[in-house]
Amino acid sequence: MPEELLKRPPLFDWHVARGAKMVAFGGWEMPVQYSGIVGEHRGVRTSAGVFDVSHMGEFEFSGSGGLDLLERLVVSDIKELEVGSVQYSMFLNSSGGTVDDTMLYRLDSETVLAVVNASNISKDWDHVTSVAKDFPEARVENVSSDYALLALQGPKAAAILGRVVDSDPAGLPFHRTSRMKINGIPVLVATSGYTGENGFELFISPERAAEVIELILEVGSGDGILPAGLGARDTLRLEASLALYGHELDESTSPLEARLDFCVSDRTDYIGADVLQRMKEQGLSKRLVMLEMVESGIPREGYAILNKIGDPVGRVTSGSFAPWLKKSIAMAFVPAKLTRIGREYWVDIRGRARKAVVVKRPFYRRPSR
Repeated sequence: MPEELLKRPPLFDWHVARGAKMVAFGGWEMPVQYSGIVGEHRGVRTSAGVFDVSHMGEFEFSGSGGLDLLERLVVSDIKELEVGSVQYSMFLNSSGGTVDDTMLYRLDSETVLAVVNASNISKDWDHVTSVAKDFPEARVENVSSDYALLALQGPKAAAILGRVVDSDPAGLPFHRTSRMKINGIPVLVATSGYTGENGFELFISPERAAEVIELILEVGSGDGILPAGLGARDTLRLEASLALYGHELDESTSPLEARLDFCVSDRTDYIGADVLQRMKEQGLSKRLVMLEMVESGIPREGYAILNKIGDPVGRVTSGSFAPWLKKSIAMAFVPAKLTRIGREYWVDIRGRARKAVVVKRPFYRRPSR
């Protein structure tokens, strides 16, 4: 996309003033790094980092038919979601492929906020509004411009946030929300994230985003908090074996194939449910695995996965050298019947077959602290 057509987040000038390297991402001009991806990655694992993820989209579902519409759209049990709770889910197409994955925040008895991926906002909105025509009692609004979204992640995140909010965030369970204030600024705080660490996502007014992020960095300076970019966010989520749309998920890949069965309900009334049921009965053709390199080389997205006689049998969806684990890792699709832990594969790295082994998910699990 030409640079002049890229959207800019509310904190764009703040990022530039901080020396961030700005790149095109999902139609937006976003910070990929400040001081360096490895340092930011390790900072999140040991202390805390704050990310600007305001490029994400937000749709608000409400009205007497809002939950009925969502039940048609998403694979999870949305009506079982308690007020104040958060749920991971996804929209499917009629072929069982993934239109997008989404986080759902139940704000009150009739209102759910859905956060969608930046690159999919227009596509998702077309999908949602098309289905909404059959639900006249539902109200759905694209409220993406109403929010700036910050992610405060890491083992010291709760302590840092606790110094600026008007109530204690440390006692908030995982995947819950609470309305708090930072310096008098209303903030919707959610215990969620995308790094494998405990942390929070903060929904705030775009006009107050710079004030909030500056305050968080100021009170966390003694703990070593860092501003972190999308580069570290990607390596962190890879270490935590978290799917990224456009890599592990797309319109030709089902949540079952991507090992996201946990969010798929037994309901039969959502779009694509019949296809997923057939997949359960007949078996899958491909399945996501975690690979750890045995031989030297970094597996990159799109690299071919080979069997022992050199035939291509799959592809890498995400891969990198893992800064915390200090090894090269990847997620990849391979034949569903050939996913046993310990199974050997080879990755075609620039024409050389380098050995890898299937390992348990996730690569990284945060220690008890």
